[in-house]
Amino acid sequence: ITMSKLQSETLREAIKTIQKESTEKKRKFRETVELQIGLKQYDPQKDKRFSGTIKLPRIPRPNMTICVLGDAQHCEQAESMKVPCMTVEDLKKLNKNKKLVKKLAQKYHAFLASEALIKQIPRLLGPGLNKAGKFPGLITHQETMDNKINEVKATIKFQLKKSLCLNTAVGHVEMTEQELFANINVAVNFLVSLLKKNWQNVKSLNVKSTMGKVQRIY
Repeated sequence: ITMSKLQSETLREAIKTIQKESTEKKRKFRETVELQIGLKQYDPQKDKRFSGTIKLPRIPRPNMTICVLGDAQHCEQAESMKVPCMTVEDLKKLNKNKKLVKKLAQKYHAFLASEALIKQIPRLLGPGLNKAGKFPGLITHQETMDNKINEVKATIKFQLKKSLCLNTAVGHVEMTEQELFANINVAVNFLVSLLKKNWQNVKSLNVKSTMGKVQRIY
């Protein structure tokens, strides 16, 4: 693994500034802290478009909404936990209607599906969830739903499309400096590992809170 070129001091200063700004100017909602990445020497047309997911040490977006596409047992568990859930019957009612499937995809941040349902998703819903980049993750009966949901909430995705700028949520302003520091480090080092020439492809790294100013960290 290539050594991280992220300077701890710079990152800690940036986090302190973000936290200070957010306390001075309290918003009515919990601001997300996002990481913005600028790439260089990369041609999205020619070079391999990478995609990868990594689980962060702390959940960056606690209020992320997840819907379970479940069998009877999973729907029962979901209901007891007040987690939105849909059965096969509910999915059939959408009748593969593109508009309705698109609406469903927009309603939630992510989806989980029981083993019995996951293979049927394309047949029941068509390609809508996949197109939205929200094809469900698998949940089995060996895992607890709580853990699985937290795992999904803690996982971030880096995907290069056509633009050389990427951004992702790495935390929120109510986290401690250390929690943010750990999350940002894990996120940056994982992203760099996806790049063809690692750090040589990184033009800039910035962190900012939803309403705050951009802080350059690399």
